[in-house]
Formats: sequence, structure tokens, C-alpha cells
Amino acid sequence: MAESIDPKRIKFFVILGISIIVFIIFIKSTFVFLEPTERGIVWKKYTNNLEIDNVRPGGLNIIAPWNELIAFDVAEQQIEETMDVLSVDGLSISLDVSIRFRPKSLEIGYLFESFRLDYVANLVRPELRSAVRRIIGQYTPEELYATKRQEIETLIQETTHSILDANHVELRALLFRSIKLPETIKVSIEQKLMADQESQKREYMMQIAEKDAEIRITEARGKAEANKVLSASLTDKILQEKGIQATEELANSPNSKIIIIGSGKDGLPIILNAD
Repeated sequence: MAESIDPKRIKFFVILGISIIVFIIFIKSTFVFLEPTERGIVWKKYTNNLEIDNVRPGGLNIIAPWNELIAFDVAEQQIEETMDVLSVDGLSISLDVSIRFRPKSLEIGYLFESFRLDYVANLVRPELRSAVRRIIGQYTPEELYATKRQEIETLIQETTHSILDANHVELRALLFRSIKLPETIKVSIEQKLMADQESQKREYMMQIAEKDAEIRITEARGKAEANKVLSASLTDKILQEKGIQATEELANSPNSKIIIIGSGKDGLPIILNAD
């Protein structure tokens, strides 16, 4: 005859099994481990209360089993956006923009309250796209492609930073990875830039030539003034005296010569080579 099942034993094992399940749920709900790049906020489900300012650190956290610890990744993230925007003159421009950001660790409660865990899709992407379209719409393709690219990047970064910062997100960097213009517009801009460079080069060479001419004119004027002063200082008596000194020096030299006294202009000697 088969042994009958003891109802008390069945009840014991049922109670034991339920107790184990409850214990596991209790342990899992009470002891919560967060990754090093995670922070947590406690949500009291039964009172629908979010502990906004009580940010839990990474590691082991103990909470009441009837509450929930919401994990929030605070590591730096990067997203890349490809978009078509219109310039101030209505031309279509294709842009690839990358942005690096991260939530402010001590403000994740406020961020979660406003956007839940979807803040990238509900905040970062829309605001980035809005800033890019609004600012680029104030410039021409030439300014975006060449002359004012850095200025435009800075304006977009400042605008995006201001919005994200007010919504508890830190903007780390923003960069234009590529700018694509219609081929005809691109060629036209490049030709214009080359023409501007040639014009600037010619203007520079003209400035150099003008400076050289000014230097030569100044030198010539200086020499003319010097000759004028020298001519004014050379009187007849001084010239006669210099001539007499030169005659004496030549007379004392060993070279053969004929000196005719008083026959030259202004009474100066005439010196003839004997050869």
C-alpha cells in the first residue's frame, strides 16, 4: 500500500517555498548595487514621492523593500546628428554634428522629474537641432563653409550649453564633423576664395612696392640735402686751399710731373704728367 502524503509536510514545504521567494524579493529590493558610473534616486511608490535631492552613490545601497531605487547613468555620452538646414538665402546645407554631454550627478532627480530616463531623446537631440537650424539660418553658405565657421560653431555651442545647463545636463563639446554644400555652390565659393587670396596678394605686393619707393625717395632727398649743404660750405678760398695742399703733396711724390704755377682756373697750379 502506497504511503499517504502528509498534508502537514506539504504545507510546510509550501510555506518554506513562499518564504524563500519573499526573502529573495526582499533582499533584491532592499540591497541594490549601482555601477561606478551610476547614481540613484529613491521613488516611494506608495506615496508617489521622489527623493529629488537624495542622490545615492555608486556601490551598495540599502532601501526599504516597498520603495524603488532608480538607476541613472551619469557617464559621458556622445551622439551624432545628420541634418539638412537652410541658410539665410534659402540654400539647403547638409551637416554632421557631434555632441558630448553628461547629466549633472547631483541634479539627476530634477532631470528625471522633467524627462524621466528619456532625456536624450526628449531634451538633448531636439534642443541641438533647434539651435543648429536657428543659428545657421542667419548665415550664408560661404560664411558657414569658410569665413565664419568657428563663429557659428561657438554660437551653437553657447546656445545649446545654456539650454542644457538650465535642464541639469552638462555640455562637454560640440563639433561640426562635416559640411556638405551643393557642388555648384561649393565650386563658386572656392573660386571666390582663390580670387580674394590673389587680390590680397597683389595688394600686399603693391604695399611693399610703395614702401620701397618711399624709402628710395627719402634716401634721394637725404642725399640732395647733403650735397646742398656741402656745396654751400665749399667757398672759393676753401677750394684754393685744398688745391694748394694737393699740389704740395704731388710735388713731393717721386712721380715725374710738370707743375705750372698760377695757370689754372682760380689761380690754381696745373699739373702735367711728364710722361
